[in-house]
Amino acid sequence: MNKISVKKFLPGIAWFFVVLILMCMPGEDVPKVDWLERISFDKIVHIGVFGLLAVLFCWPFYKSGYASKERLQYFVKISIAVSIWGLAIEFIQKFFIPGRSFDMVDWAADSTGAALSYWFCSKMFTRRPVT
Repeated sequence: MNKISVKKFLPGIAWFFVVLILMCMPGEDVPKVDWLERISFDKIVHIGVFGLLAVLFCWPFYKSGYASKERLQYFVKISIAVSIWGLAIEFIQKFFIPGRSFDMVDWAADSTGAALSYWFCSKMFTRRPVT
């Protein structure tokens, strides 16, 4: 069995907490820019933030000795976990963060980011890594 050092997951863990802090900002602290709201820029941000989260957790598996098939299985699990984390954030916002609410479209954007990261990792991270 291959083992991956916890140290290799530190970028993903750090980004996890950055995401938590950003998503738990009270509503009045979230900057509002009219033209960005009209183009739903926040959805693009959600896709990028959650996509990066998934990629950062997939990266250590890419650099590991796991076979491509095993890596793909981890990539699926990571992408699903990131999508579930996006859903959990929506509930946290609804019940615990003043001025924030549950937004199904935000969760769809989070899940899109997770799915795109799976696609990216399955294409780029199944080849043998350069060590």
